Amino acid sequence: MTLDLADPSLLRTDGYVGGQWLAGSGRFDVTDPATGEIVAQVARLDAEAAREAVEIAYRAFDDWAWELPQNRAEALWRWFELIVQNREDLAQIMVAEQGKPLSEARGEIDYAASFVEFYAEEAKRPNIESVTSHLATAEMELWREPVGVAALITPWNFPSAMLTRKAAAAIAAGCTVVCHPSAETPLSALALAELADRAGLPPGVFNVLPGVAPEIVGAWTAHPRVRALSFTGSTEIGKLLYRQSADTVKRLVLELGGHAPFIVFAASDFDQAVDEAIKAKFATSGQDCLGANRFLVERPIYERFCAAFAERASQLTLGPGALDRDLGPLMNEGAVQKQEQHVADALARGARVLTGGQRAPEGPLFYQPTVLADVPTDALIFHEETFGPVAAIVPFDTEDEAVRIANDTEYGLVAYVHSQDPRRIYRLTRALDFGMVAVNRTKVTGAPIPFGGMKQSGLSREGSRHGLEAFTDIKYVCRDWS
Repeated sequence: MTLDLADPSLLRTDGYVGGQWLAGSGRFDVTDPATGEIVAQVARLDAEAAREAVEIAYRAFDDWAWELPQNRAEALWRWFELIVQNREDLAQIMVAEQGKPLSEARGEIDYAASFVEFYAEEAKRPNIESVTSHLATAEMELWREPVGVAALITPWNFPSAMLTRKAAAAIAAGCTVVCHPSAETPLSALALAELADRAGLPPGVFNVLPGVAPEIVGAWTAHPRVRALSFTGSTEIGKLLYRQSADTVKRLVLELGGHAPFIVFAASDFDQAVDEAIKAKFATSGQDCLGANRFLVERPIYERFCAAFAERASQLTLGPGALDRDLGPLMNEGAVQKQEQHVADALARGARVLTGGQRAPEGPLFYQPTVLADVPTDALIFHEETFGPVAAIVPFDTEDEAVRIANDTEYGLVAYVHSQDPRRIYRLTRALDFGMVAVNRTKVTGAPIPFGGMKQSGLSREGSRHGLEAFTDIKYVCRDWS
């Protein structure tokens, strides 16, 4: 497969460590999920390379940590500008390896660039903080200092934005980073490494190692010089990394699974609720931890909502990302099988299909936009993250019932509420056990906000000024002036 890029040198296939491109000991195929075509063969770096990358990042850390904050900011600004300048090529690379529609890929590049821009500004702001002394003849200060080498593990569904959200924060704080992108989508990360190199980030500050996750990440969780680890992915893998990091007591940022409820009350803007429901379910073909999984609709408007939502879903178009249809393919065969499993289980328990419910003819990894009504709350889809274009709808009668169903999950990333009653909105935003609550809208994320969840949806926050906290330690200094 040949990509028509304005700058073909952005299609990098080797690892990037210490400012050098490494071929590794073998190669693996990266394929287009829409067609199955091989996009590129990428270097497979191993555990030895992963350990060496940590040593290189560790040696680069002293200089970078002591670099003037404004110089770190300037390097991030140059990286930001190069990402913006190469937006179209970066989007084309993402479409080829990830499959999302081209317009969504362009939006992700903008989103990715916004984190680099934001942390270029924040790099100059972690100032010394004074503390009112409780001791005679003593003065006190709090310093924020970078923790050291940070390991970053990113997923396939947002291969550019999840990397910049982590890396820009760590680099702005004065850390050096080693990054492992998903083996399904390494090309976006390597293109960003090429632009970071052009931006003048010093060798060893930003390193990208493609390969097999257990080999590379396992070397990092065991390495005492990796002081922080940031991971976006499934709760199952997050728990594994949590355990593996215990012996070296790493600082952890875990952005894990979601199981978002979408709650619609009768006293809401009905058309707006349907519009936002389509966005919340089918963006990124449903492969989004923020995607709505469970739709809870107040009984007076339940049948009307089901019909309108299903009608809109049935009109969505499918196709390869380059054609910029509404939905692209799912990432792999396992993802398609999970849709089939959840649909079959729901139907066996009494649910009904309003639209979709099977694979689509566009290709083996395409699944029809699917709407299920009358889904019992003991169905798998009400307890597992579907991560695909299947929506499950259930009626409710009271506000308390809606809250109970919504909170009946170990996940707690985001919840969506549609109501025109300000008192109800206040009660719901307080009662829902989720790290983020969206009211009468779907899009809530961005560089200035602290992204993250409660319960088994993760630890810590990414984005905003709080995104720097995981990559810094507070040093308390007490000086006698007598």
